[in-house]
Amino acid sequence: MKIAIVNGPNLNLTGKRLREVYGTTSMEQVMTNIQREWGDVRFRYFQSNHEGDLIDEIQTLALSEDKWDGIVLNAGGYTHTSVALRDAVSFAIEQQVPVIEVHISDITQREAFRRVSLLSDVVTHSIIGHGIDGYREAVAYFLQREP
Repeated sequence: MKIAIVNGPNLNLTGKRLREVYGTTSMEQVMTNIQREWGDVRFRYFQSNHEGDLIDEIQTLALSEDKWDGIVLNAGGYTHTSVALRDAVSFAIEQQVPVIEVHISDITQREAFRRVSLLSDVVTHSIIGHGIDGYREAVAYFLQREP
């Protein structure tokens, strides 16, 4: 099984930024824990603060000859603003690469502008407000779907 974890803007600061919202665990620690728990799964981790880089990464995963079994996507602030990212996610789904939307915080309980996800109606599944454990839950979701 091959799962890509793709993070958007400011998620490189997880564990340092707004700890009361995002917690104190860094993404490096999250990835180490996930890899430790599922050592037989091939993971690819990508993070960018740039919208086009995220779109390029999702397209690359969707078009890969070496098929990916799923993408865990935390698009950060682009969740609420990027039609182009939504289109890339839709393309991945069309290519039979499922995408799970993850948000560390509960975006439905935050500022009004964060309550709308442009991705939620095109993704395979959403995990919102479960803290960093949402990444674990997304991986487990893909593994449970495995034939």
